[in-house]
Amino acid sequence: MPRQRWLGTHAGASYGEPGQDRASRKQRLGEVKRLAAEGAQRAADEASAAQHAAGDLVRPDLLPPLGEHRPLALRPLRRLRLPAHRATTDVLSGAYPFLAEAGLGADGVFVGQDAWSGGGFVFDPWVLYQRGTLTNPNCLLAGAVGKGKSCLAKCLATRSIAFGRRVYVPGDPKGEWTAVAAAVGGNSIQLGGGSANRLNPLDPGPRDGTLDDSAWDVVVTTRRRTLLGSLAESALGRPLAAVEHTTLDVALRSVVDSDSVPTLPRIVNALFEPTRGEGGASVTELTRDGRDVGHGLRRLVSGDLAGLFDGPSTVAFDPTLPMVTLDLSRIQGSDQLTAMVMTCASAWMEAALASTDGGQRWVIYDEAWRLIRQPALLARMQGQWKLSRGLGIANLLIIHRLSDLDAVGDAKTASRAMAQGLLADCSTKIVYQQEASEAGHALRQLGLSVTEGAQLPDLQRGEGLWRVGQRAFIVRHLATDAELDLFDTSSRMVDRPGPQRA
Repeated sequence: MPRQRWLGTHAGASYGEPGQDRASRKQRLGEVKRLAAEGAQRAADEASAAQHAAGDLVRPDLLPPLGEHRPLALRPLRRLRLPAHRATTDVLSGAYPFLAEAGLGADGVFVGQDAWSGGGFVFDPWVLYQRGTLTNPNCLLAGAVGKGKSCLAKCLATRSIAFGRRVYVPGDPKGEWTAVAAAVGGNSIQLGGGSANRLNPLDPGPRDGTLDDSAWDVVVTTRRRTLLGSLAESALGRPLAAVEHTTLDVALRSVVDSDSVPTLPRIVNALFEPTRGEGGASVTELTRDGRDVGHGLRRLVSGDLAGLFDGPSTVAFDPTLPMVTLDLSRIQGSDQLTAMVMTCASAWMEAALASTDGGQRWVIYDEAWRLIRQPALLARMQGQWKLSRGLGIANLLIIHRLSDLDAVGDAKTASRAMAQGLLADCSTKIVYQQEASEAGHALRQLGLSVTEGAQLPDLQRGEGLWRVGQRAFIVRHLATDAELDLFDTSSRMVDRPGPQRA
């Protein structure tokens, strides 16, 4: 009995009153917990109602790890733990499809809509260069025929005029810029086809006031000598020999001695009939060595090109106009002939653009695929690209496809290297729709990602892939009704979707 009483007393002190079974004790304990929970919830509801009435309900900035302590809070049973995942940027761009670029800012020319973010897209090479986004202001624009690249170039040019920029088109083979120049108050100089206009590509152009007489003479002589060498190599279809370079130097020097502003006919005459021996060569040797060069340049001053570049200029370049273009649509011939004409015309205009106080200017090379196929002319364009920052010029090179660069010599030649260098000197690359066979080539040439390259065949008319520095955008070009009527030549043939009307 004593032992049983000790056990009962001990059990009652630990688990409940004597005589109660385990189920009753458990039911009582549950009832106590339920009443305590109801009291706590009632107090919380009363406090919440008071805060709502006072209008100062305060929510925590961060939710507790397992959720808030309130009804219908959907508190998890345990914390969510996900394993870490590592992948390339190509894969992650698909894993997070709703992330998009913030754009290039609001300063500059409105182009259209960023297809990835839905926001507006604004571009200005001078603003982006000042910010350090670009290393140079030059641009490349490539796209298949009829996809809207021409309309984009005209919109960029005309909209930039409102920001104080000027626009120059050194060669317009199809005459598409003539109406644009007239619409903005500019001037279009027409050559060929019975026009009385004549240009002397050897004009010195406006003088740079920062240079003294001797330095200016060196600049002008170098410019003329480079132009003559490019024209001769283009006409002959081969590099000049050392003795041929000598004949050009002697001919140019002899003409300048008697006339400060030489002309191409006088250079040709000096090549055929040198008046004195010079440069380690006799008159007989100069006559023999310069014969091929003279015949190559003769086409520019006689025959089908007579009257274009065979005398002093009859028109003046007005750098104060918002736009100046050279309309070459009346000149017909082979690509080589057209390239030579564009070279002479652009040399005349670029001489006028060499002034360092001319402000910020667009120089647009339309149908440039004809120029880059001539290695000598390509070298001259590369020099123009290198000087763009110092002159405040943004060059825009318009071609059809990236494989046009492959037409410049073999893979390991200096000409191909110059073509690649010209592409590298364009910090902004705009690519409109390319054929599926061209997409891989564009991917390698521009260093695009696989995702970016896959976009090119599927781009619609008026859409382009913009590679600005190391950033990429898909942009839908937006144009007004007046712009489309003036710029979009395809709209004259068929009414189809193009750059959307703003």
